[in-house]
Amino acid sequence: MFTRAIKPGFRTSLSSEIPASSSHQEKDRMNSATGLRILTAAILIPVVVAAIWWGPTWLVAFLAAIVAVAALLEFFEIASRQGFQAYRLWTSLAAAGIIAEQWYAARQASVLHLGELLDRSPRVSLELVLFAFVLGVAVIALGSRRSITELLVSISVSAAGLVFIVLPFSAVVRIHGVDLAGPQLLLFTVVLVWVGDSAAYFVGRGVGRWKMAPRLSPNKTWEGAIANLLGALFVAAVFGYWSRIPPVHMLGMAAAGSIAGQIGDIFESTWKRSAGVKDSGTILPGHGGMLDRIDALILAAPAVWYYFEWVVLKKY
Repeated sequence: MFTRAIKPGFRTSLSSEIPASSSHQEKDRMNSATGLRILTAAILIPVVVAAIWWGPTWLVAFLAAIVAVAALLEFFEIASRQGFQAYRLWTSLAAAGIIAEQWYAARQASVLHLGELLDRSPRVSLELVLFAFVLGVAVIALGSRRSITELLVSISVSAAGLVFIVLPFSAVVRIHGVDLAGPQLLLFTVVLVWVGDSAAYFVGRGVGRWKMAPRLSPNKTWEGAIANLLGALFVAAVFGYWSRIPPVHMLGMAAAGSIAGQIGDIFESTWKRSAGVKDSGTILPGHGGMLDRIDALILAAPAVWYYFEWVVLKKY
């Protein structure tokens, strides 16, 4: 009786107001997340740029170690969601050792033109750091009561974190340690990743149609990938005006960094997708985890470094 007394249009208007209210709430959440994202970026970007441009290489190495360990622990947390446990403490120490070795290598390269006799410090090699890691893992495994299957899984995940994250990311220290051009070259690497990622995001959302890897990373499109590459080349053109490196090699490093960075981005997305998580962590408000922020830089940095070392330095 009561429902019949209600005007037909009342129920319709009530039902239409519910999704409208829901859509307003969703829009408010998106605006809040965007604002938080912008605020975090506004704080971090000047700090990163200042550390790269004015900071000494040891400071860059120290900050890189913090970032690498944070990303490594997020990598292990994603693995733990799939039942894979890593040796977190020992691997984190090995990660710090790799960054320290890269700082040492950059320092050695910087003083070689003065003669090796001027440097009396003990020689530390990457092989020594990796040997210490393997030796420590073996001791930990031998002292454990876990099954051999669990031990092998832990060793594999721990080694994967070093190989896929820390080792390639440590190239940022080598880049910064290049005499005269180091800070500029590292800033160029970071900016090309930032600009490329932003271009890929907006173009992919706006006009992206062709999926690049739908099963691995559904949101990645070929249009976004091309925008990433063009954005990186634009950064190279800008930096080429005031760089001592020939413009053609700036473009070559940008292309290599863009392609490698996108591969790193897809790999990290695949790793998260396998565990059913959206973000690697929550350490950066509005941005997710540390691994989310450096996923492209992890492979872009060594791509730029090896192009510079194998092509630019060899030729000039």
